[in-house]
Amino acid sequence: MKGRSIVLIGVLDQSLEKSPFFDCAHRDGAASYIVLNHMFMPYRYGDQTEEYWALVNDATLWDVAAERQVEISGPDAEAFLELLVPRSLKSCAVGQCRYVVITDNDGYILNDPVLNRLDSDRYWLSAADSDLLLWAKGVACFAGMDVKIAEPEAAPIQIQGNKSRDIMVRLFGEKVADLKYYHLIETEFDGMPLMVTRTGWSGDLGYEIYLRDTSRAAELWDRVKEAGKPSNLRVTGPNTIRRVEAGIIAMRSDFPARSTPFHVGLERLVDLDKPVDFIGKSALRRIATEGVSWKLVGLEFEEGAATGEAAAFGGRVVSRDGVPVGRTTVVVHSPRLKRMIGYARIDAGASGLGTLLSVAGKSGDQRARVAKRPFFDAGKREPRR
Repeated sequence: MKGRSIVLIGVLDQSLEKSPFFDCAHRDGAASYIVLNHMFMPYRYGDQTEEYWALVNDATLWDVAAERQVEISGPDAEAFLELLVPRSLKSCAVGQCRYVVITDNDGYILNDPVLNRLDSDRYWLSAADSDLLLWAKGVACFAGMDVKIAEPEAAPIQIQGNKSRDIMVRLFGEKVADLKYYHLIETEFDGMPLMVTRTGWSGDLGYEIYLRDTSRAAELWDRVKEAGKPSNLRVTGPNTIRRVEAGIIAMRSDFPARSTPFHVGLERLVDLDKPVDFIGKSALRRIATEGVSWKLVGLEFEEGAATGEAAAFGGRVVSRDGVPVGRTTVVVHSPRLKRMIGYARIDAGASGLGTLLSVAGKSGDQRARVAKRPFFDAGKREPRR
């Protein structure tokens, strides 16, 4: 597009791929990208605060094809997933989704995908940023189970925001109106095979559409945009402000490779009582008893903090009583809460709720307290409504 430069955030090499929606996203104003699962993903189009309000008040369309899918199928698919995942999947019925973590033998998180159960013997793992396909294939080689591991042809987009249901009903009719939170349906749209889930990375009402015929990506994109016009649909990337408000954490940026669920507040996804000897169980049992040396915590800055400089407080030293105890991972200004909020990796001894801390910024230190995540809508009323 004439007069617009593109920033590609990541290492350029021949192994990086373009999304099936890449040309559509570029045409609609994508200005910066991140690299996720060896694929460019549009990250920013314009002002983050404007895009935040578009999400909160109306609806937004994201290209998230970089969420690679790992399909696990076969007679032993359920047993294999129970081996792979610390969370019990006993109650996960066909047509349901689950947020899970996948850990290695030391209990470290390798990925935190959404698990989608399409059939009694067929699951998809919608992967965060790591080579989950290779890990699953490696485990299958030694598990002695009758499973097939593959990457299906699938490219997801997300429609997130207050008016997303209206758009989905225009596209698919009333059958999608009653789709429950963390549930899925398989369907077609003008001959395009799709999976639709009531999930998303925003903390708001939202959906993901997984296109099973990627040759028709441009067609689907344009049809969604047309259906979105009455709802002021705006093409954006995932919104950092909103995901922090919602308590959503990101692999790599919020927690390093040697992180367990107990470090990052995801211990609810570990069921040490389930009978399966899942990968990492003994290590996680020990860690649950001994505790961890550091934790990822929420930070809420005091009113009057330099809200216009929120980004300047990312990756900054955090201190308690003048002694460094960690670093921030991300800091944003929440327009709704009217203050800066963020995450920090800090010593466990300083991680108690309400602990007063100091964050070193470019224009001076700012006071903050350890706060509960999520910062807004703790009961998840927004995505469940």
